[in-house]
Amino acid sequence: MKTHKVLFVFGTRPEAIKMAPLIKIFQQEKEFYETKVCVTAQHRTMLDQVLDFFQLTTDYDLDLMKDNQSLNDITSSCIRELGRVVEDYEPDLVFVQGDTTTTFAGALTAYYRKCKVAHVEAGMRTGNKFSPFPEEANRKIVSQLADFHFAATKRAAENLRNENITENVFVTGNTVIDALRMGLKLTRKMNEMIFYDTFHGVDFSKKIILVTGHRRESFGDGLRNICHAIKEIAVTRNDVHFVYPVHMNPNVAKPVKNILGNCSNISLCEPLAYHNLLWLMSRSYLVLTDSGGIQEEAPSLGKPVLVMREVSERMEGVEAGNALLVGTSTEKISSAVKRLLDDSAEYGKMSRAGNPYGDGRASERIFSIVSSRFNIPVRTALHTEV
Repeated sequence: MKTHKVLFVFGTRPEAIKMAPLIKIFQQEKEFYETKVCVTAQHRTMLDQVLDFFQLTTDYDLDLMKDNQSLNDITSSCIRELGRVVEDYEPDLVFVQGDTTTTFAGALTAYYRKCKVAHVEAGMRTGNKFSPFPEEANRKIVSQLADFHFAATKRAAENLRNENITENVFVTGNTVIDALRMGLKLTRKMNEMIFYDTFHGVDFSKKIILVTGHRRESFGDGLRNICHAIKEIAVTRNDVHFVYPVHMNPNVAKPVKNILGNCSNISLCEPLAYHNLLWLMSRSYLVLTDSGGIQEEAPSLGKPVLVMREVSERMEGVEAGNALLVGTSTEKISSAVKRLLDDSAEYGKMSRAGNPYGDGRASERIFSIVSSRFNIPVRTALHTEV
C-alpha cells in the first residue's frame, strides 16, 4: 500500500499545542504515512517550549522570527520559505491549524503547488474582519483554500455552511482538549515542588486568579482598562492573588508593568511554559483571559472564564455557561470577578458547566477521516459530517 506524505505546518505556541496530539497519531502509523513537521518559528521561544514538552522534532525549521517585524514581513517570508519546503517534500496533504499568519501562508503555499490542505479548527468567526486582527481574515481566506475543514463545534461548521462551504466539513471537537489531557498526564509525572519553586512568590493560600491578556485589538486603552480593573480588585481584596504571565510585546509589557508592578498580591512573570501554565490553571480559582486556547481548556478543569474581549469567535462557552464575555471595561471586569468571588451559587454554576469544545478524541476523528479518504483501513470513524 502507498505511503502518503503528510506535512504539518505551524509557527506559534498555540498551533504547536493543538497540532501535537494529531502529529503523534500520524507518526505512529509509519506503514501508511510519512509524516514531516515544518515550523516557521513565527514565535521562537514560546514555540520551542511546546516542542520540548511534547517531544516533537522538526524536519524543517525556518526560524523566521525577527524583532519588530510587520505583518507584511512575516507573511512574505513565510510564503517564500514555505514554498521551498513544499517544493522539496511534495506532500500529499498539508495540515494547517487555526488562524495565524503561518496558517494563511501555509494554506496559500500548498494551494499554489496544488497540494491538498487540511484546516484544523476551521469555521470560527466573529463577523468582524478587524477583530481579531488579522486572524479573522486569515480564517476566512484559508476556508476558501482548504480541501478538508475540521470544525471544533457545530456552530463553526454552520459558519462554513453559511459561506457555501459544504463539502468535506466535519465536526470533530477541538484538539486542544486532546493536548490538555496529554499535558496533564505529563505534568503529574513531574515533581510538584518544581512548580512551587517556579511560582515561589505566589500565595496559594489565597484564591488564585490567572490572567492572560495580549490581543492586538486591546492595545492602548483596552489593556489599560483591564489593568486598572485588576489593580482595583487587588488593593481592595486580601483574599486573592493574581498571576499575570506578561507577553513580551512592549505594547503589552509596558502598561502592565507600569500599572500592576507594585502590588503585593499581583505576580507578574514571563510567559509560562505549557506545563507550568497547565499546573497553574488547575490550581486557579478563575481565569481572566483574551486567549482562545485558554477559553477552551479552562472549562475542562472546572474553572470559570471571564473573556476580556468585545466579540468572540468562541461563543459556545458563553452559551454553555462556563464563560462570560466582559470586554475591556474596567467596571464590567471588576464586577464580574467580585461576583464570582462572593456568590458561591454563581461560581458553582459556571465551574460545573460542561465543556462544549471536545472530549479529547478530536485527533482520532481527524486521523480516521483522512485515512478513509486515502482508503487506509482504520477503526470505525468517530466524526460527524455535516
